[in-house]
Amino acid sequence: MPPHIVRDIAGHSAIDVTMTIYAHVALDEKRAALTKLGDRLG
Repeated sequence: MPPHIVRDIAGHSAIDVTMTIYAHVALDEKRAALTKLGDRLG
């Protein structure tokens, strides 16, 4: 989900707040994607 949409839904005034709270989700998704890529390449 794009951060600006999450910001609007959550009612945050600044994207910084949204990214601080929800950044871990993006990192987990990146790790999962890299693991899948590594499995396919490896």
